[in-house]
Order: sequence, then structure tokens, then C-alpha cells
Amino acid sequence: MADIVLFHHIQGLTDGVRALADQLRAGGHTVHTPDLFDGERPATIDEGAALTRRIGGEALDERADRAVADLPKDLVYAGVSWGAATAQRLAQTRPGARGALLYESCLPVTGEWAVGPWPEGVPVQIHGMDKDPFFALEGDIDSARELVGIVGPEQGELFVYPGEAHLFTDSSLPSHDADATALAVRRSREFLDRLG
Repeated sequence: MADIVLFHHIQGLTDGVRALADQLRAGGHTVHTPDLFDGERPATIDEGAALTRRIGGEALDERADRAVADLPKDLVYAGVSWGAATAQRLAQTRPGARGALLYESCLPVTGEWAVGPWPEGVPVQIHGMDKDPFFALEGDIDSARELVGIVGPEQGELFVYPGEAHLFTDSSLPSHDADATALAVRRSREFLDRLG
């Protein structure tokens, strides 16, 4: 079974993010859900963006680093939207990553905005909607395609769902899509099971 750290999105550690963690736990996995916002749950994406600016990127990175410091090295790094960027950074820079599950976001792995190269042998699975204004229309889907192309079909998967919702995996938000989430969770658990 896998040891997973799941980073929340820009509206904080919502009940929906906790529910997603519970669905992964139901597959027999251990899931850690650090709260990088210290209990704050912004009501909107814009308010969440304002909060991250107020806290600062460096401080948030430090919080994430502290959250995993005492966890096993062979983690699966997972995250939803804003949290997926944190998960991806750690998967790429903290030695020993076992895999990465990226929901509704993907950073480039080449070029100016890249954190660095993707580590060899680390599998990744990415989920997003085909008309999501953030994932599909701001370039994340292109980054996801590039990443899957780099790691190859044995190690990388991109699943695109019909719809325009962002944060569709969060059952506590109006953007939730139950059918797409159920499929994403099933595929995620299959991915985790393959890790051995």
C-alpha cells in the first residue's frame, strides 16, 4: 500500500479535499492531508489567491517542506489544483518519490517555469477537464501532455474529462462533478495499486 501526501487547493483543506483523501484511503492507502493555510478556507478562488499572496510563496513552500519532513521518503505526492503544483515540486525535488497524482493542474517540466526535470522512473497520473478555464485554457493541459510524453506510456497517464468545472474533485464545492470524480478516484486507485 502507498503512503500519500495530498495537498489541498487554493480554497484550503475543505471537507471535499478530506473526502477525496478518504476515497483514496478506502483503497487501503495511508493519506496525509497537511493544512498549509492553518485552518483558513477562502470562500472563492480569488480569495484563496489573495491569501497565498499575503502568506507568500516562500513561506508556503516552507510549510509544505515541514509537512513532509517527518514522512517517509517514498511518498506518492498528490495535490488538487494549487496543491498539485506543490505536490509536483516535491515529487521533482525531494529524493525518493514513488509517484505523483496531479488533479486539475500541471507545471511545465521544461522552459522558464519548470521546477526542474522529471525524476527518472517516477510514474505520474494527471486528471483535468477539457474546458476548465485554468487547467485546459491556461496551458496546464499542454504541460501535462509534455510530461506524459517525456515519461512515456508505461509511466505516465493523462485523463481528460468533459466539462468546464475547476475543482471538480471537491464534493463540498458547487463545481463538484460526482461522475468525473468517481472515475478519477477509480483510476487513481488503480494507479496506486500498480505501485505495488
